[in-house]
Amino acid sequence: MKIDNCIYMDYQATTPLDPEVSKSMEPYYNELFGNPHSADHILGWRSQQAVNRAQKQIASLIGSESEEIIFTSGATEANNLALLGSALGAAANQKKRILISAIEHKSVMEAAHALSEQHKILIEIIPVDEQGFVNLSKLYDLLNNDVLLVSVMAVNNEIGTIQDLKEIGKLTHKSGALFHCDGVQAPMAIDLDVRDTCIDLLSLSAHKIYGPKGIGALYVAHEKSPHIKPIIHGGGQQKGLRSGTVPTPLCVGFGEAADKLTKEQKKGERQRIEYLRDLFIDNLRKEEIAFSVNGPNTDSRHPGNANLNFTGCEAHSILLSLQPKLCAATGAACSSGIIEPSHVLSSIGLSEKIASSAIRFSFGRFSDEQQVAEAITLIKNAIEAHP
Repeated sequence: MKIDNCIYMDYQATTPLDPEVSKSMEPYYNELFGNPHSADHILGWRSQQAVNRAQKQIASLIGSESEEIIFTSGATEANNLALLGSALGAAANQKKRILISAIEHKSVMEAAHALSEQHKILIEIIPVDEQGFVNLSKLYDLLNNDVLLVSVMAVNNEIGTIQDLKEIGKLTHKSGALFHCDGVQAPMAIDLDVRDTCIDLLSLSAHKIYGPKGIGALYVAHEKSPHIKPIIHGGGQQKGLRSGTVPTPLCVGFGEAADKLTKEQKKGERQRIEYLRDLFIDNLRKEEIAFSVNGPNTDSRHPGNANLNFTGCEAHSILLSLQPKLCAATGAACSSGIIEPSHVLSSIGLSEKIASSAIRFSFGRFSDEQQVAEAITLIKNAIEAHP
């Protein structure tokens, strides 16, 4: 995808709004603008029907029932509702431990930190190996009947690691804990069935699957719903779990984006994206550019993810020199003006120096071979010019 002659290779940060998704949303900004919670007139009914349809489309994507889909403002809120809501629901029992993997998204880590500070919940980290896979033996050792919840993301957003969700789910349920999964990156990488994987709570985001920004969802299994308490209070919408007027156009866009990911389309799209990713890596090697790959091999990796260390280079400098021609991402986060190495890369054993040379390239629906070829030329020139 090119915008103003810029090659976009940051699909794991966000995806462009699919034109068909955008078109599906338009009527609900204009003539069908009714509040879906207005139960006394036709415009309210039609908006509620659209929301119900979107729930059904999203549920179909993950193997759940439509009533188990709770809309949120995004995956950050969904993650917070999963962790904080579970802890609030368990306030009266003796379960005071939560286990999270070492490579979770910051919204999970910070929610867990808040629980530790405000509710005296003990947060324990499940280590991962050098490819980012959860240490199942260590998880088994950590699990017992005082664990409230285990949170492990399905597909890592930085290095693309696809976890063994079925085994993690089995171990978690055997101990009597809830299994929460940040599934934001999953729809573009794997077929996900919440029943088969024993997932009780699953966070999703529309803007990672070519839908609109500002809308996410939390799947809450029927039988676990009584154990989750709301973290936003108001009119009691969405079964009392998430108050606030549901944004009909955004829900419609989310549903349409999910619907486009039919099983056949997902398979074909993943194969095409994986081909472009592998072509990119192979051609970088042919150009004799010195780099190494972070994370697992391609069999257990997001098909569009290429997280690469460029030997002797500083990632931020390389990306700045590529502007405004190519968009990608470093593995670092900037907080209060201080550049810090990615906790994901640190967790898989990379030194701060090596992690600082990491760039994540991610491919998607509108990537093509010409962009790959142009990107390689740009990267080669940037590295050769690097001091």
